[in-house]
Order: sequence, then C-alpha cells, then structure tokens
Amino acid sequence: MGRVLVIGYGNPLRGDDSLGWEIAGRLATSIQDKPVEVLALNQLTPELSEPISEVELVIFIDASHAGKPGSWTCETVEPNATSSHTLGHHLTPTSLLAYAKIIFKANPRALLLSVAGESFDYRQELTPSVATALPAVEQFVRETVTRAGRPCHKNLQKPN
Repeated sequence: MGRVLVIGYGNPLRGDDSLGWEIAGRLATSIQDKPVEVLALNQLTPELSEPISEVELVIFIDASHAGKPGSWTCETVEPNATSSHTLGHHLTPTSLLAYAKIIFKANPRALLLSVAGESFDYRQELTPSVATALPAVEQFVRETVTRAGRPCHKNLQKPN
C-alpha cells in the first residue's frame, strides 16, 4: 500500500464546519499502524503541496453548504491550475493539487469527501444530523485507506 495523506479541514469553532477536525482526530487514533498521515487544519495553504507530492493518495474532508444536512458525497478531484485561488492564504483541493503538480511534478489520486452541514454558527458541537453521519464517513475513509484508495465515482451520494 502506498502512502496516504488525510486532510480534515474547517473551523473547529463554527459548528458543523468542525467535522473535518473531528474525523481527522478519530482517524489519527484508529489508523496509526498504516503508512498514513492525518492532518486537522483550519484551511488549505500552499505549504501542503509538498506533503501532497509525497503520497499516492490524498483525501480531503470538509463541510459543505450543499445538500441535506448529514448527507455526504465523495468525488475524485483533479489538479486545476486555472481555478480561482489566492497565492497566500486559502486554496481549494483542485488548486492545491495543481501546485503539487507544477512545483513537484507529482499527481497523486485525490478524493474530496463533503458532508452537508446544518449550522455553521459559533458553537463547538456538531448538529445531530452531522454527528450521525460521522461514523459512516470515518468507516469509508478507513476502508479507502486500507485498500490504498478504491475508486470513488464523482458525486456518489452516500447514505447518512
């Protein structure tokens, strides 16, 4: 199995936006014996292009405003050097993959798991609908890591 990087991102003080952190924390304790690095971050930054360039698979986990709260999707993402991004602070998964490709000549497989949130207000708890979805998302990531990244169809809706 090749190396895998899991990046859970979002704001841990904004309700359901903290789900990336929550899943990353759970995974960091449950998959320590595999060649997997797990990060929990506030946002995607250009510096991540180097660790991304060193893996075969990167899995991004984030909250979304789209969809029924608690539902989640998985899509394969590709580098896109023309996507809108800034040079400094916040990048999308596609623009970050483009940095890794341009700078390091690396093109790892990449998946984006998006969980539809219900509330992004200032609070430290997940809403019940998102909290209910976490075990299934966590299990999906664990299985994907174990299989070194099984194919994921674009916008494949997963049950909550």
